[in-house]
Amino acid sequence: MSQSRQSKADKYIASVVSGEIVTGELVRLACQRHIRDLADAHLRGLRFDRAKAQRVIDFFKFLRHSKGEWANQEFTLEPWQQALTWILFGWVHTETGYRRFRTAIVELARKNGKSTWAAGIALYLTIADGEQGAEVFSVAVKRDQARLVHGEATRMVAKSPSISKVLKRGRDNLHSLQTNSKFEPLASEEDSLDGLNPHGIIADEVHAWKNRLLWDVLFTAMGARRQPLLLGISTAGYDRESVFFQQHDYSVKVLKGIVEDDSWFCWITCLDESDDWENEANWVKSNPNLGTTIRIGELRSAAAKAKASPAELNSFLRLRLNKWTTSHTAWMPMDKWELCSTPVDAEALKGRPCFGGLDLSTTTDVSCFSLLFPPLGDDAKWSVLPFFFLPEDAIEQRCKRDRVPYDAWQRQGLFELTPGNIIDYSYIRAKVLEQAAKFQIQEISYDPYNATQIVTELTGDGLLMVPFRQGEVSMNAPCKRLLELVLTEDFAHGGNPVLRWMASNVMVSVGATGLLKPDKAKSREKIDGISALLNALGRAMVVPVLDAREYECFLL
Repeated sequence: MSQSRQSKADKYIASVVSGEIVTGELVRLACQRHIRDLADAHLRGLRFDRAKAQRVIDFFKFLRHSKGEWANQEFTLEPWQQALTWILFGWVHTETGYRRFRTAIVELARKNGKSTWAAGIALYLTIADGEQGAEVFSVAVKRDQARLVHGEATRMVAKSPSISKVLKRGRDNLHSLQTNSKFEPLASEEDSLDGLNPHGIIADEVHAWKNRLLWDVLFTAMGARRQPLLLGISTAGYDRESVFFQQHDYSVKVLKGIVEDDSWFCWITCLDESDDWENEANWVKSNPNLGTTIRIGELRSAAAKAKASPAELNSFLRLRLNKWTTSHTAWMPMDKWELCSTPVDAEALKGRPCFGGLDLSTTTDVSCFSLLFPPLGDDAKWSVLPFFFLPEDAIEQRCKRDRVPYDAWQRQGLFELTPGNIIDYSYIRAKVLEQAAKFQIQEISYDPYNATQIVTELTGDGLLMVPFRQGEVSMNAPCKRLLELVLTEDFAHGGNPVLRWMASNVMVSVGATGLLKPDKAKSREKIDGISALLNALGRAMVVPVLDAREYECFLL
């Protein structure tokens, strides 16, 4: 046993806890959990077997890299990988000596070597874990994805003389005649999943799994084994209803002590909630291999693209910083949105010039009228006042169906309910006229769909109504401008929870020419408040507003 490698794992864990090594909170909690367990886990029938932990780390020295600048070199685990492996495999049940952890969640940003590490773990489980007839599987939604870890393992075997003597290669198969063990890739559509008897499962990119049925089938199938391991590896995802977000959420609860589960291991490298993603000093929290398999210049280049393109931002946050987003094409970084919660005082805005935006729903859905106030005088921010409408009779049914707290928002004065079971546009018209008496509404831009009657009426009331098409040519500029205002904190939404919810729902589509527009069909929930805001902003960007002197004269 190599004392130096053993001490590397111990030293890394201690350095994380002391703060000497920079990690996110969740990695620190995983290390603290280990140290805490060393003190009291014996009371729960557990012990730490240093020899077993070191055995797995030492196994990697028999493996060889197969790609890039490390091709043919011995696989030396990085200190963080040693710590992860040390904790995962060192804990056993005192009475039986069998492995403590049956489920392991490892969540890493891309290019941090999770597939390569997982391939080594799969090979260990196949031939070195003391399990006769071990069946190990790399599982993913599609067989091509399942082949990634298995293919890496196959190349390792080909490059490793000692391992290739034990494991023989077939098509989509590694097997040992000595132990009657095998390692194969499987896809979710396989008909034979119900007949599995796995000792080890590498569940790859679980964020892409559509439901938990496959996960449950795999976990249940391990029941006949003495010390099975279901290892889920993935980057962060965007679907918070997915099986992997459920595993992620459960892992966080385990790490924070909300849930006690001695069979559950988790190692999640990510930014903390309060971290500024643009601060390079934080990137190592999500990328422990920064400086080895990941070059800082590469991350800088990707970050620059994310800053310049709304379509790139959430991909960068999710894939390169391992930060959960609301959707794979989500548009608004909600951490930045939160920083724009400056209160919006309607009384202080009285008499100010502003632009209206109108987004009308079908007769039974959410409608929104927004007022957008450009910067004026000493007020350097763009401010929004949104007004939301729903039919009163549908509110209880919608709350249950959509699981959205419309009723609570209505009690807070954030929704106006119109009588009956369909939207009464006369109430929206009355609200618009009420606001027109308080503010200098220069014009109201609107989505022409379903708006003919109220537009005709408001025009007759003396308001300037301007149609605003919802295609990418019209919507591209306000989409980019609103994101820019949010990123620079030159926008104020007052912390309105309805508008926040809608902002988090927005998904943008990117046309062939790179133009953006909100995609209502793909957005996971309502975005009417954002649509109305963008309608107003689209006109405010091109129509001159009163300057400060005109404004002061108007007040007189």
